[in-house]
Amino acid sequence: MRNAFSMLTAIFVLLIMASISVFVLSYSNKGVKATTLQYQRAQALLYAKSYTEFAILAVTGHNRASNCIKDIQKTIGNINQGGYKIRTYISYIGPASEIGTCPNTRKLSTNVTTPETPLTLIIDSYVSYKDPDNTSQTFTVHLRTVQKI
Repeated sequence: MRNAFSMLTAIFVLLIMASISVFVLSYSNKGVKATTLQYQRAQALLYAKSYTEFAILAVTGHNRASNCIKDIQKTIGNINQGGYKIRTYISYIGPASEIGTCPNTRKLSTNVTTPETPLTLIIDSYVSYKDPDNTSQTFTVHLRTVQKI
């Protein structure tokens, strides 16, 4: 009788330990997923800042009299396997003499601008990435920057 009672107690303890270990593994998996999504969002924000600075550099080193830089697009890695899709759009604000022949710009009227009015850029950077566990779910980070040139 005592041997049977000890065996039942051992089985009961094993079941409780197995339940606790399943709970701990499940909780750990949720923590890893949250950390991965946090990392991806931080990486996307860094890409957005980087491509905003790259757009400013590209505009300052480009001749706006002949043509303009309107957008910069890049894909880093495979978007379905942890990669990022980056889209940067540039709008120009300022006097017509500074903007040149840039299409899709926001020109200010001549009574608002002065010769000292600087060229101003509005840069919108969008970085898209997908959840590695659910590739149908796409996240997008948007960063808007206004920069005087």
